[in-house]
Amino acid sequence: MKLFQIEEPEGGPADQHAPGAAIGIDASGAAAEIAIAVGGNSEILADRSGFELALAVPPYDAAVAEWQALFEGARLRAERALARPVTHAVIVVAATANETSTVNIASAAEQASLVVLRLAARTDLAPGTAPAAAAAVVAEDLAPRPLGECE
Repeated sequence: MKLFQIEEPEGGPADQHAPGAAIGIDASGAAAEIAIAVGGNSEILADRSGFELALAVPPYDAAVAEWQALFEGARLRAERALARPVTHAVIVVAATANETSTVNIASAAEQASLVVLRLAARTDLAPGTAPAAAAAVVAEDLAPRPLGECE
């Protein structure tokens, strides 16, 4: 009996350690919105019919677990819509949070497997643009590039 190996086109599997997509998360309202940007053009991501997630934004003083659940849902929505891993995010909050809230939000994102590129107040973003969309453009700019990718 002879054994042979079948490989995927373009070589083997993708690098597991390469950074995934970077998203914008608007956590400044009652429900979070998620967006992705490519080439400076952003799009709000929605759930597929039958797979809707309620992404209620907890209060700033909420437990880390509540924020973690929000970020896990945001990452899941983005990964389903994009069909690829999401590893980085710019998070928009309603106002500048205090130091404890900032630490809790960053910790919750980390526990949800997201690297926070920036935590921004809604007023820090370009006016007239949806906060998630503006955050996605910033995330695209700040995201690490896979090795060998040209800019």
